[in-house]
Amino acid sequence: MTGVDPIQRVKNLLQLLVDSMGLELVDLEFKKVGRGHLLQVFIDKPDGVNLDDCAELSRELSVQLDVDDCIPTHYTLEVSSPGLNRPLKKEQDFLRYHGRLAVIKTAELLKDEKGSPRKTFLGTIEGVEEGVVVLRLKEGPLARIPHDKIVKAHLEFEF
Repeated sequence: MTGVDPIQRVKNLLQLLVDSMGLELVDLEFKKVGRGHLLQVFIDKPDGVNLDDCAELSRELSVQLDVDDCIPTHYTLEVSSPGLNRPLKKEQDFLRYHGRLAVIKTAELLKDEKGSPRKTFLGTIEGVEEGVVVLRLKEGPLARIPHDKIVKAHLEFEF
């Protein structure tokens, strides 16, 4: 894997592990925290992940990362569930969480079906049609948001 970015190498290793364990890789973040770095791995599975799932993946991934030595700096590894406000990254995520409340943010102003421009959309996921996420906004109209225009999206916890 020479020439491959270290985080992509981690992602490749991680994908093999989560697939073999029946898990889904939701997100991977590598960021500077204080004087060190933090490698955060968020996993899920259909019936939800538990502490044992996180611990097992953490052990397996630690061994693989030590063997591969793909991160050239000191870091802390953290494996957890995505939580109540689960990020939505792939089109498949929007399909899976049909009917759930979500917040979607775009980099540019987009208009809802009533012509109101905005960058933040809050509503119920209606589905995905040809690469476009359909959201029923809290205030009623639909918004059609091209997946490639989404910069951040997550489930919103309903009280």
